[in-house]
Amino acid sequence: MNPALSRFLARLAIGAPATFRVQLQRSYSSHSPVSPNATPPRKKVTINTLRTMHANRIPIAMMTAHDFPSGLAADQAHMDMILIGDSLAMVGLGMEDMLHHCRAVSRAVKSAFTVGDLPMGSYEISPEHAVHSSIQMVQDGRVEAVKLEGGAEMSSTIARITSVGIPVLGHIGLTPQRSHALGGFRVQGKTASSASKLLTDALALQAAGCFGMVLEAVPAPVAALISSKLKIPTIGIGAGNGCGGQVLVQIDMLGNFPEGRFMPKFVKRYENIFEKSKQAMEQYRDEVKNRSYPAAEHTYPITAQELKDFEAIVEKRRAEFEVEE
Repeated sequence: MNPALSRFLARLAIGAPATFRVQLQRSYSSHSPVSPNATPPRKKVTINTLRTMHANRIPIAMMTAHDFPSGLAADQAHMDMILIGDSLAMVGLGMEDMLHHCRAVSRAVKSAFTVGDLPMGSYEISPEHAVHSSIQMVQDGRVEAVKLEGGAEMSSTIARITSVGIPVLGHIGLTPQRSHALGGFRVQGKTASSASKLLTDALALQAAGCFGMVLEAVPAPVAALISSKLKIPTIGIGAGNGCGGQVLVQIDMLGNFPEGRFMPKFVKRYENIFEKSKQAMEQYRDEVKNRSYPAAEHTYPITAQELKDFEAIVEKRRAEFEVEE
């Protein structure tokens, strides 16, 4: 493109509507957010969609995402729900970081129902504190619902959040943010009394207004029985096939980690992205070293006459390049 035209378009784009800027970026940049030939979005999944799926016993597929590419992949893979989970840093990220990741994922997702995980410290102090954090997640993080951990003790907080029109996804069983109080990352509900406590918690979350809840690391028969006593869907992770849906952490199921990392029993690795990525990078490194990349097809042409004129200019300016001994 003519340099003058390029500068004009760049200046024009600064004050242009967002849609026009995106069109320019798609046309002239390798950093365009979405390919112009990307798969068109499917029908939007709403909370009513999820309720209808549950009523018709259609399992809900949920996947975590943490940035634009992972959100885009999950959405185009037709996930029903996408969770921007606090597993981003094993419950270590605070509110500002979670908002950053929620915005990135939400920018990519067009059809799935998005849920943002409220990080530890953002909702426990009081119901009003939780409402403030939830509004931030919806307004600034651009998600459609929030998730928080805890059982019956969180029912008043959940009721307060839902009272202002923000959907809440509960989370009981193994609650990672409370792992220290649980004695570590341990299976929950392995005794009759602890399973009964989980049922009590599940019923309390349902009564408080949750549209669904995650059941994590619970024996499959216990999770199935609890699910059968609820009117809202359960989303299992390490809780068997009797739940109303399933969720996995995207980097876990894709194998985006080196060999030797501990994986929970419930994780099924569907691919080995880490090894494939490493091999691709090794090939790139080798091609850079032996100068086979970039090849001619990866470069931009110039006419013979323009190149000849430039060489003449360089010759005239030769004195500028000479280095004194």
